[in-house]
Amino acid sequence: MRKLALLAVLGLLAACVQTSAPSQPPQVASACSAPLKPALEINLFFGRDIEGGGEVSERQWAEFVASEVTPRFPDGLSVLNVAGQSRNSMNQTLRERTKLLVVVVFDAPAHHAKVQAIGEAYSKRFGQHGVFRTEHTVCAGV
Repeated sequence: MRKLALLAVLGLLAACVQTSAPSQPPQVASACSAPLKPALEINLFFGRDIEGGGEVSERQWAEFVASEVTPRFPDGLSVLNVAGQSRNSMNQTLRERTKLLVVVVFDAPAHHAKVQAIGEAYSKRFGQHGVFRTEHTVCAGV
């Protein structure tokens, strides 16, 4: 429960929060100035605390990204270390180191199954309650 509350707070701090799966896929931006194109930015927040004690190590995280994330998003991604906090039902401030994975996709409808699979794999591998997710439209390009 602690992890889920912490991830919720992290997500609320992000722009355009979406706390549940949309009934329809988000629409990508339609008015982008060339050379930029409409795209969707996906942010996934991975809490690192392991229930019962310990933390997902840098090595474990790197192995997870290599086996679960990179094969699904081979064109590129970014990972940031973030620190979040939340307040539990007993008014205690909880802190947890977190990995923020950012992916920009141009094929918005095709990403849903990939993101779902990544979240499920992380939850299963590290005993997490879930992975918090936000999405918003952007104009992107190089």
